[in-house]
Amino acid sequence: MERLPFERPTEHYDDRVFSIDEQICVLLKKRKEVSNNNPGFPPPEYITKWAGQFELYEDLLNSVFGTLRMEDEFKPRVEPKNFIKHLPILKSVEKDAKLYTVTFIRQFENASVVQLNIDWDNSNDEQDDLHRLRHHHHRFF
Repeated sequence: MERLPFERPTEHYDDRVFSIDEQICVLLKKRKEVSNNNPGFPPPEYITKWAGQFELYEDLLNSVFGTLRMEDEFKPRVEPKNFIKHLPILKSVEKDAKLYTVTFIRQFENASVVQLNIDWDNSNDEQDDLHRLRHHHHRFF
């Protein structure tokens, strides 16, 4: 799926905050290095403390730290170019009541795209959805 290009949400920028923004970038890099690129998430009591101490909203801090955990989502993606051919595969495996099937691969000059289907009995999905929400599992990759 192709990512939409980023559009700057406003033309306004107060240049007086430039050095602060630069320091935020320095601290983000340092946080990544110190955590060995495994940032985790601060406990709720830290979020509450910092929100009060720095006059910020807890939801803002939750959003910031949540976003830091998803760095891989922001990496540039390879966009396939110059289609070459389809490779039929049709191989399946069943695991944990789900059937995973690779149906075909599309080959391009710079990448290959795998078509993966996942089938399951969705009659118990309401209970499964609650479990996923509690454990933050993604339904996509």
